Amino acid sequence: MNTQSDKSYALIVKKDCPTCALIEPVITRLAEIHGSTLEIYSQDDPDFPSGATNVIDDSQLEFSYKQNIEVVPTLISLENNQEQSRIYGWDKSQWQEFTGHSDLGSDLTDFKPGCGSKTQDPGMDEVLALRFGSANFSAREIDVAKSEDIMEACYDRGWSDGLPVIPPTPIRVLKMLRGTDREANEIIGNIPPDNVPCSIEKLAINAVMAGCKPEYFPVVIASVEAALQDRFCMHGLLCTTYFSSPVMIVNGPVVKQIGMNSGINALGQGNRANATIGRALQLIIRNVGGGIPGGIDRATMGNPGKYTYCFAEDESDSNWNSLAIDRGFHRNDSVISLFAGEGLQPIIDQQSRTPESLAKSIANSLRSVANSKIFGLADAILLVCPEHRRVLQEGGWDKKKLRDTLYSELATPGSEIVRGAQGIAEGMPVALKDKQLNKFRADGLHIVTVGGTAGMFSAIIGGWVASGERGSQIVSQKI
Repeated sequence: MNTQSDKSYALIVKKDCPTCALIEPVITRLAEIHGSTLEIYSQDDPDFPSGATNVIDDSQLEFSYKQNIEVVPTLISLENNQEQSRIYGWDKSQWQEFTGHSDLGSDLTDFKPGCGSKTQDPGMDEVLALRFGSANFSAREIDVAKSEDIMEACYDRGWSDGLPVIPPTPIRVLKMLRGTDREANEIIGNIPPDNVPCSIEKLAINAVMAGCKPEYFPVVIASVEAALQDRFCMHGLLCTTYFSSPVMIVNGPVVKQIGMNSGINALGQGNRANATIGRALQLIIRNVGGGIPGGIDRATMGNPGKYTYCFAEDESDSNWNSLAIDRGFHRNDSVISLFAGEGLQPIIDQQSRTPESLAKSIANSLRSVANSKIFGLADAILLVCPEHRRVLQEGGWDKKKLRDTLYSELATPGSEIVRGAQGIAEGMPVALKDKQLNKFRADGLHIVTVGGTAGMFSAIIGGWVASGERGSQIVSQKI
């Protein structure tokens, strides 16, 4: 800008704008009158306008970006190099009053709206933020040789879970960061197993690699905050030889806002939000925390959910409480819950038409979590399909009635499940043979509705055998 300590003007134009072309004679006249106190910034052609002096090439858009120009032409009035006011587009009377020249553009049409500034072109905001330094990244940028395949480069550097990742270019990371109002340098906590301090920026990098869209990013952040709660025991879950991995259940308005799947094939492939949010947490644990299979991750077999295990709950029936409500939240809260779970075990019951029959059927299946003779060690999530929920509700049952009945059905004499009983060495300690035992601890069975409306198939996600107060507990985090 002009550095004189008096009144001056800055005019921003582009040749590819009909309004700028219309007022070219006006610009030329103002240039003649004001001389060096009028600086003209041309976004696309340094020779436009042709008859004016003091035209500055702004094709890199630095001035336009830093002055937050949204429309061209824009005329800015300055006093001692400080902006006083601005006008944009062409309004004859407004320009005459603004400049103090009552006959300015007298032969032109009275009004013509301006055009969008080139700074408003799709994707340009992130490009300019990177170009002119308003995006301050702390992560180092890695140069990839021109001959190197960028997808293979990510894999070769150990950033992948075995599937291709999206290269985390600066623009992609910046777009992801704009999915939240959290500061990029904010430390969210220490990521296990190496307990490495992790910033929001690092979360964004891994969310990009997972394939997330920016609108998913608040859910990714909340998933990490949940995983870092002591009660979840992420470090232990990572190190165990058991099958378990984080299972994510999302509730609330955010489900529809980002298009998560709670219906047909909700636990399968095909939905970007479900797939990538779960994957992002796994990549963060791997790439930031150092949780690499064969290293600290010692799972004997693992399970496919260690790629991603994330879905939304079906909350279409307001008379049936959601998991989030069970966890103390309100229906209009967006919440993510994490459970240390294994693979999916189906429950087929296409015959039961009463809650009593269905509950007995479900209880029989629940006995097999971990082992039919191991009680009180592994929590579980019972996934109730909509058709089974309908059977329960038509019989007058709510979720509490179902849970209470399941606990009653699962109560078992210790003598039947101690070690050696039924000719099976595995089981509960013999000292418990005279006790009445329940399959799950008091807060160990969680009920979630999910799935399509056709098919009487519910399911079980068994928990880590280190569930409960001595191990991992389900945790919830408001988004």
